[in-house]
Amino acid sequence: MGLCHGKPHQNQHKPSPQNPTLAFEDDPAPNSQPKKSSAFPFYSPSPLPSLFKNSPAIPSLNSTPLRIFKRPFPPPSPAKHIRALLARRHGSVKPNEASIPEGNESDIALDKNFGFSKQFLAHYELGEEVGRGHFGYTCSAKAKKGSFKGQDVAVKVIPKSKMTTAIAIEDVRREVKILRALTGHKNLVQFHDAYEDEENVYVVMELCKGGELLDRILSRGGKYSEEDAKAVMVQILNVVAFCHFQGVVHRDLKPENFLFTTKEDNSPLKAIDFGLSDYVKPDERLNDIVGSAYYVAPEVLHRSYGTEADMWSIGVIAYILLCGSRPFWARTESGIFRAVLKADPSFDEAPWPSLSPEAIDFVKRLLNKDYRKRLTAAQALSHPWLANYHDVKIPSDMIVYKLVKAYICSSSLRKSALGALAKTLTVPQLAYLREQFTLLGPNKNGFISIQNYKTAVVKNSTDAIKDSRVLDYVNMIGSLQYRKLDFEEFCAAAISVHQLEGMDTWEQHARHAYELFEKDGNRPIMIEELASELGLSPSVPVHVVLQDWIRHSDGKLSFLGFVRLLHGVSSRTFQKA
Repeated sequence: MGLCHGKPHQNQHKPSPQNPTLAFEDDPAPNSQPKKSSAFPFYSPSPLPSLFKNSPAIPSLNSTPLRIFKRPFPPPSPAKHIRALLARRHGSVKPNEASIPEGNESDIALDKNFGFSKQFLAHYELGEEVGRGHFGYTCSAKAKKGSFKGQDVAVKVIPKSKMTTAIAIEDVRREVKILRALTGHKNLVQFHDAYEDEENVYVVMELCKGGELLDRILSRGGKYSEEDAKAVMVQILNVVAFCHFQGVVHRDLKPENFLFTTKEDNSPLKAIDFGLSDYVKPDERLNDIVGSAYYVAPEVLHRSYGTEADMWSIGVIAYILLCGSRPFWARTESGIFRAVLKADPSFDEAPWPSLSPEAIDFVKRLLNKDYRKRLTAAQALSHPWLANYHDVKIPSDMIVYKLVKAYICSSSLRKSALGALAKTLTVPQLAYLREQFTLLGPNKNGFISIQNYKTAVVKNSTDAIKDSRVLDYVNMIGSLQYRKLDFEEFCAAAISVHQLEGMDTWEQHARHAYELFEKDGNRPIMIEELASELGLSPSVPVHVVLQDWIRHSDGKLSFLGFVRLLHGVSSRTFQKA
């Protein structure tokens, strides 16, 4: 991977075996108080008794795990190479362990000059330490001069001695860049400035004095009421939707990484710790394994993921908020990963039977192991569980751009099939699409053009959208030639078949859509013509792979062919099969 070989690094923490972790950079919460040894009331039995018979739930667990590994992963763990990968990324190699540099990595002189101002001590006076992580610590501070003179702030101090690889240096550089670009959102910790000297990097942010979301959960006996959980989820989804639209994936969402600004019950909630964040385009997949074990998405372990991984983490947070226990639990790291990959969370034990069906459906649709069927942040805000909650404003959703691009490039037959499916949508589903259509700025006649997509992105863009190359993706869509869309065709274009398939009502949607397609869009079609419509290459044996797509009685598309057509196919689809 071309990672730089780093100097040996001595771990400062000795976590217990009950604190498994996946991420590699335990950056301190900018404003969190020093940890007290409080019991985490996640006392419910493991929902996987058949898989983990020797894993009794332990009633005394300290917070979510620290990000340090204690044991190698025994086969057949899906994450057996994570420890070596993370050690190489940040140079955290133990003194008694051999380290193998790649190529000439050991000869590379690391440039630790970030170009930040070197006047930190002239502007701020450091106070007491309020949080500590594996690669740095956070202090309170008071501004001595400048626009924040007299104000208390939080300062994240990252020692340069801990930056022992080029990737570790780039992580710090990217964190500051992302914070600088995204600051201003009401649910994101406000970035003030970054400084450096010979020894440290100093990231100055607002000081949140209300403590972690984790502490609030503990103070409430381990869980929230549905109404209180809604208030938390709306704020989390708002800031995550904003980040995702800008092409930023957080990659370490958990209760410890959300702080309240004050001690008040109705205090705003702020997302913190962007040390593991990265840029990602709508058509791009990331492959480095980061995050915290209890909150990591299945596709992260498979090393192919995007913004959907954050939505899984939010689903885990929602599960914890509503019932007070983790959806995936085991005594070891590899056990947690196996549960994430193979087990389903339990919704049978109390309090789930007493919760609303909408709340249960909300969590289930976030904890879908197929990332394509998972809700986006904007869609989650439109979910019936949150739809009537006050102050809910649906933001622009980048998945719409991705789906419209695929629609424009589809065959006329698939467009007709999607049009039939769109006519089966319910009022809540149409409400989300209506919001997205309105955000694109239709003209007075109710039509939008391809240019509307680019205009809407530019209107809501930050510097992060340029670094993530989302703007390049949108410009590519803008270069496509297509007619203006009214709301009806927009629904056909922006509908996600995979997400509909993840709902309990999918069968009804598909059957009803096929009935409509039979009336208006279905027609006799030869296999060769269907192959041409689908754009299949000559190497695909069409008479073998498409024979079930066409009814033998009248030569029209069968129900099976209709459903497969809705999903969209390519030559590569059949090659994989």
